[in-house]
Amino acid sequence: MTQFDIVLTDTPTDADHAAIDDGLADFNAEQAGYRDWRELAVLARDPATGQTIGGILGRTSLGLLFVDLVYLPKALRGQDIGSRMLGMVEQEAARRGCRSGALVTISFQAPGFYQRHGWKEFGRVPCDPPGTFRVFMSKTLPGPGPT
Repeated sequence: MTQFDIVLTDTPTDADHAAIDDGLADFNAEQAGYRDWRELAVLARDPATGQTIGGILGRTSLGLLFVDLVYLPKALRGQDIGSRMLGMVEQEAARRGCRSGALVTISFQAPGFYQRHGWKEFGRVPCDPPGTFRVFMSKTLPGPGPT
């Protein structure tokens, strides 16, 4: 057996991420017969500075959209911007061949927002602060649009 150390850290390096990402991608390619992991983002940028001020970060893999992080500053909420951005992510995922999507939100964040857009809760796990839950959601995506 190969010698190795097991290290606990809260500061993994880019090389640490790459070793795990690449190793998992290779394993998935062996199992599925192809490599299919791509990042996906829709960004809200300040037109004066070009700086990103919010958006959606996710990825697509093996026919599934993962919505990882969503944030819009308070000043941009309630203007349909989040709805437009989520629609863009879903359309691009469908174009990439994804049949469904998955995400995790927190009960004080936006489960109602996602429900209004057709996402369905399939589980919840208690977390902090007390009375709060991680809410697991999924959605069947429409077929791919024109490419």
